[in-house]
Parts: sequence; structure tokens; C-alpha cells
Amino acid sequence: MSKTAIVILSDPNNGEDALGRVFNALLLGIGLKQKNENFEIVFQGAGSRWPAHLVKEDHPANGAYKAVEDHVRGVCGGCADVFGATQSVETETSLDLIRELKIEGTGGVVDLAQYVANGDNLVIF
Repeated sequence: MSKTAIVILSDPNNGEDALGRVFNALLLGIGLKQKNENFEIVFQGAGSRWPAHLVKEDHPANGAYKAVEDHVRGVCGGCADVFGATQSVETETSLDLIRELKIEGTGGVVDLAQYVANGDNLVIF
């Protein structure tokens, strides 16, 4: 059974556009959840910075995040390392740092190619 992988790449430091992207990613997840569709959310690249913001109760996207938190697969570990988010992911969230694909010079990253190989849908924000 195929699934949808929602990949969040937007950087929370990039203002309203980035907030709009993460909101739309989470809203897609809410819509898929309401339709009982199979999906996962992954934070990748500069998007690895988002979880520390989204878990805060006063963040405007916190409610949307909480609605799909059970479908968040995790955060790209190598990306979190590069973008300075590793500590915040480890201390402020309960999310896993995913390091499944070993790439030289990184601590390992999410293997997005596995979704393609499985015939899954990739939606990137």
C-alpha cells in the first residue's frame, strides 16, 4: 500500500512564506488523516529547525502540528547537524533523528529515495 511522504524543507527563519509552507504541509496531513490515508511527515534540510518551534503551545501552527504529531516520522539527523537543530530536537521534542542513509561527511540522513522506490507520493514544502 503506497503512502504520502510530506517533506518539510522550509526554514522557520524565513518569515511568513516559511510559516505558510509549514502550515500547508500540516494541513495536508490533517486532510489525509481525516480520510484515513497512509502518510508520514519528515523534517529535512533547514526544515529540521521547525520541530522546536512547533511544539511550543504559543506557536500559531502548534494546533495543526499536534493534530498530526502521531504521523511525524522524525527529523533528518544529518540535516539537523548541519542546520544546528540537533540539540533542540533532542531536548525539546520527542522526535527521532533519522540517520538511515550513510553519506560520507554526514551522520546519516533520511533516505527519500526509498519513498520513490516504493511508489509513494512525495510532497515537498
